[in-house]
This record gives sequence, structure tokens and C-alpha cells, in this order.
Amino acid sequence: MTEQTKVTDTPATPVKTLPDAQTVTAVRHWTDRLFSFRVTRPQSLRFRSGEFVMIGLQDDNGRPLLRAYSIASPSWDEELEFYSIKVPDGPLTSRLQHIQPGDQIILRPKPVGTLVLDALLPGKRIWFLATGTGIAPFASLMRDPETYEKYEQVVMMHTCRTADELAYGRQLVADLQNDPLIGEMVEGKLLYYPTTTREESVYTGRITDNLTSGKVFEDLGIAPMDRDHDRAMVCGSLAFNVDVKAVLEGFGLREGANSDPKEYVVEKAFVGDGI
Repeated sequence: MTEQTKVTDTPATPVKTLPDAQTVTAVRHWTDRLFSFRVTRPQSLRFRSGEFVMIGLQDDNGRPLLRAYSIASPSWDEELEFYSIKVPDGPLTSRLQHIQPGDQIILRPKPVGTLVLDALLPGKRIWFLATGTGIAPFASLMRDPETYEKYEQVVMMHTCRTADELAYGRQLVADLQNDPLIGEMVEGKLLYYPTTTREESVYTGRITDNLTSGKVFEDLGIAPMDRDHDRAMVCGSLAFNVDVKAVLEGFGLREGANSDPKEYVVEKAFVGDGI
């Protein structure tokens, strides 16, 4: 599949014709099902890495068509990045996948979410567990210096159907090594474990299977999970979230929240395949 990248300079003063409008600055199509894009950031927007906002477009009747999207860029970034699936008949993504630099999207600047570092008790190792576009909030957290200040080790487990669907995460992790802000912090701390479920690759299998079998611990040469040292964040489909919760609780971890930090948290507002 052909990878296409479109980048444009952001206008100095974007023309805002939509309510809460922001201007698209770049679009990249990773596969025929996945794309990422960047937009201008409202000056008033403050968020914690890992949170999500409502974004969208107007429908044919001029009404806002909005969905929850995790912010894939870190809290310090001057722009906002998002990572999305393409659904041919999806009410939003059937339109959103055709955006171009200079177009406008609606963005409601009220960030929320549970995939934030403050929702976890202190620990030594943090696990980011995601399928598909569920890697988006972890793309934010992996680029945040606070993640590496709080944890001695960061494990990113990302599972997709095919190897080409891992391209976004693979490129992000590769770029981190040369990041002028946190490159030195990442070195030796970030362990990346991408797996596929429908074709052979370096690592295969579902996240749940690789955790319960102990394969991921063996492959990475690390100790199994335990409540005293490990923390985890989960982002995927509803079924994935339920299955992973059971696995984490099997290791003794307890689910937390912003108001009640524990050993793991789950994002329940992930955008599903019907968007």
C-alpha cells in the first residue's frame, strides 16, 4: 500500500468559520485503513498526556458530528495529533479520511480521560497495552518526559492484524531515539513489543495470550508482572478491555481512576470501528 504524506505550513491566522474550529496542518495515510493528522492547538487548551477530546466535522445539515479521539501528541506539543481508522460507511471517518491541510475540523477543548499518570499509584514499570488505533494515547505518553521520570521501565505492547498496521507505532518509537527533548531519557527504558494476529511477524499473538503464557516476559528478558512494581494502562475495543482487565487482575493488579489511583486504568471512551 502506498504511503502518502501531505504537509503544509499553517496559516498565520486561520480563518475560523466553524464553531471551535481548528486548521489541519498535515495528513499522513499509513494504510488504506489508517491515517494520522495534525491540527492547530487552541491557545487556551491545557491537557494531560493520555487524555482525549471531542473532534469532528459538520454533517450535511450543518450539525456537528463529533467523536472522542485520544490526543496522540504530548502535552508540550504546539500542535495536536490524532490517529484514526477509516470506516467506509462510518458517519464521521467516511468524511474525516478525506481532510487535507488547510481544511477545518471541530475541536471541543475539554480534555478528559483515565489514561493519565496521576491515576496510577507509584511503581517501577509501566505497561501500555493497545490494539489498533488504541495506541494513540500512548503515543502521547511515550513522548512525555514525565513518563520516564516516574518509571524505570516502559513497555509498549501494540497488537494489530497485519504488520503494515503497526507502521505508525513503529515509526514513532524509532523517532523517539533521536528526539532532542527526551531521546536520552528513552534510551534503555522503553521496550517495544509489536505483535500481529493474522500474519507472521517477529512477534505474533494477542496481548492477552502473550501475557498469560509468559511469552512477552521471556522475549523481553524481564520479570513477570506483580502488584508491587507494575502499573498498566489499557486502550482498545470493549472486548479487548474486558479480556485484558481479567489478565491484569490475575497478576494481582487493581483497577484505578483519577479519583482513586490503583495499579491499572482502562480508557472506556475509545473510538470503535463504527465511527
